[in-house]
Formats: sequence, C-alpha cells, structure tokens
Amino acid sequence: MKIYWNKENNSKNLIGKRVHELRKERKLSQKALAEKLQLAGYEFSDLTVLRIERGTRFVPDYEVVALAEFFQVSCEYLLGVQDNG
Repeated sequence: MKIYWNKENNSKNLIGKRVHELRKERKLSQKALAEKLQLAGYEFSDLTVLRIERGTRFVPDYEVVALAEFFQVSCEYLLGVQDNG
C-alpha cells in the first residue's frame, strides 16, 4: 500500500496550509475550530487541528469533507487543486 507523503514540504497532508489560512481569516483559535466541529458532530480536538495544520497528521476523506463544509469551500480548494473563486 502506498501512503501519500509530500516530500517537497515534508507533509502528510495537502490541506494543512489552507486550513490554517481559513481558520486565521475567521479569527478562530485551533481550540475554537475544534469545538465548532465537535458541535457539528465531528471528532476533532485542538491537537487534531494543530497536527493537520503542521502536516504531521494524515487526514481521512471524511475530515476533508467536514472541514470543507465548515469553511464553505470545496474539497478541491482545500486540496489545493482549485482556487477559491
């Protein structure tokens, strides 16, 4: 089984940078974001958000969908294959 690892930036996911940018735009702390996602029924902690943003955590597809829905952007935007526009 091949597991994705971005060797260019040593990251285990593609969405960390965009999650960080979107969270900052909305003036949310990592803890506040995690709490809002928990209220929406997802299992996120502030440590989960931290690891996603740092690229030290693989992100399953259902979490990409949850974050895209929360931030009201497409999954493609989070993945960096589409601009937000």
